Amino acid sequence: MSTFQAPKGTYDLTPPRSATFLAVREAISAPLRDSGYGYIETPGFENVELFARGVGESTDIVTKEMYTLTTKGGDQLALRPEGTASVLRAALEANLHKAGNLPVKLWYSGSYYRYERPQAGRYRHFSQVGAEAIGTEDPVLDAELIILADQAYRSLGLRQFRILLNSLGDKECRPVYREALQTFLRDLDLDEETRRRIEINPLRVLDDKRADVQKQLTDAPKLRDYLCDACKAYHEEVRALITAAGVVFEDDEKLVRGLDYYTRTTFEFVHDGLGSQSAVGGGGRYDGLSEMIGGPELPSVGWALGVDRTVLALEAEGVELDLPATTSVYAVPLGDEARRVLFGVVTELRRAGIAADFAFGGRGLKGAMKSANRSGARYTLVAGERDLAEGVVQLKDMESGEQTAVPLTEAAAELAKRLG
Repeated sequence: MSTFQAPKGTYDLTPPRSATFLAVREAISAPLRDSGYGYIETPGFENVELFARGVGESTDIVTKEMYTLTTKGGDQLALRPEGTASVLRAALEANLHKAGNLPVKLWYSGSYYRYERPQAGRYRHFSQVGAEAIGTEDPVLDAELIILADQAYRSLGLRQFRILLNSLGDKECRPVYREALQTFLRDLDLDEETRRRIEINPLRVLDDKRADVQKQLTDAPKLRDYLCDACKAYHEEVRALITAAGVVFEDDEKLVRGLDYYTRTTFEFVHDGLGSQSAVGGGGRYDGLSEMIGGPELPSVGWALGVDRTVLALEAEGVELDLPATTSVYAVPLGDEARRVLFGVVTELRRAGIAADFAFGGRGLKGAMKSANRSGARYTLVAGERDLAEGVVQLKDMESGEQTAVPLTEAAAELAKRLG
């Protein structure tokens, strides 16, 4: 064993399980690519202040969970704990919002980092696929993103997930609710840290998972009772649009999510087979985030779906993805001349788009055929000195066991024909 191991709370992706993660990323991003979203990639670290302003100084992410560092030049940086602030920063820096085609629709995939207590489904390094629609206030956009996420999960075969939906109001009606909620919370039996949170962002108290806190919140003021007419109408339109699309959801008046920048529509995807870490993804509208980080007014909406937790959800449901074979043809040479010739055939197959591998290391026939079996290849090509003298190779169907001699010059074409 190596002297070193992966840091606590992280994991390595290795074959064959890594193929499932790749398939999940592909499935989540596919509906986005078909809906006008372009790919964006941002650095793994950003200025600390970007997340302090955007995510919120009262959040656990900023106060407890960010990995921060000081560069030799004195810059304060943080490993990115989430994707939205980075993507919006990049879009503003590149002036994508000035190209005259709003909304700017972007999707991304990458690793994110939070210093949390590791447990099943919660890691300090995790993977997400996200989508952002920047620069337009339209309930159709909110509905589009919820529908696309639902489509992605269903394309993977997931069925036992639920969509929770709420509205957080806007800058017009939320301050009134905030004051009513603060008045209510100040009279509860809460610890000092939670009391500080009441003054900074009282909505975050509603997201507290502790049973003793939730018990006291039973009679808390409901945000729905404070929504202005515009927010009510907006929310009802989102609900109507996703209902018309056949997407089932649940209204959850306590859903606030863990980031300060959300306004109006907020939603979460949960899977009851994952225990306490049941959220597999979520998002919402963040109409004021651009101004928070120094940009112009750009109402926006987006989500991020956890690749790690989606894989766990698939495992909880017993869903096995139909993954393409990593190898379709495996070449087994017997002798130096056959090694040169069959390697040429393998190269030709690969150039034709056929997944092909090779018995490296000069192993004997028995060991090489074991490797061919383990590779999952449908066909094996075997050739020795006698075969080459006759100008043929032996083509073996690994499913039926049938073996036939085919002309060496036609081997690649024959395999392409059989593999379709």
